[in-house]
Amino acid sequence: MAFPAPDGPPAPDLLGRLTDQFRWVDPGPGSSHLVSDISRWWRDPQVLAALGPALVAPFRDARPTVVVAPAVTGLMLGPLAATALGVGFVPVHKPGDGRLPSGPLVWAQSPPDFRGRRVDLAVREHLIGPDDRVLMVDDWVATGAQASAVREICATRGAHWLGVAAIVVDCPPEVAHELGVRGLLDSGRLT
Repeated sequence: MAFPAPDGPPAPDLLGRLTDQFRWVDPGPGSSHLVSDISRWWRDPQVLAALGPALVAPFRDARPTVVVAPAVTGLMLGPLAATALGVGFVPVHKPGDGRLPSGPLVWAQSPPDFRGRRVDLAVREHLIGPDDRVLMVDDWVATGAQASAVREICATRGAHWLGVAAIVVDCPPEVAHELGVRGLLDSGRLT
């Protein structure tokens, strides 16, 4: 597999693998929508090796000092991106997963997401500060709701928000522009 240049576009091989390995799944009776199945991405070692460098490429010149990512999928992607940049990683916690860390936390609540939910998000207070240039990483940006909340946390801590690196961008262009969202794939490519 060809890997992307450190500051270049993702390799066509990576984009092809991402689209080929993606599936929409019908979760069954009572569901109002299909669910994305990205599990094959995590099983493919070539995809894993290429994701970090591909995600951070558009942000490399902005010199991020830390990568943040929300639970759950972001906890896999964040370290890949941080490693590609040679910086640290800070997880963004959700109280619903039952695993909040101890110590002081900085909280924000998202605007309604694609299901109409407001999600509470938290970061350990001491892990983000005014000297940080923060890049958020996630698998999918549909409404930008979680990114908005994470940006608010960064603002509360005095950190500089660089934007969001996502595998799939599904949000309106004005939301992507406002939050600085850059993605590898547009959701229209996933059938």
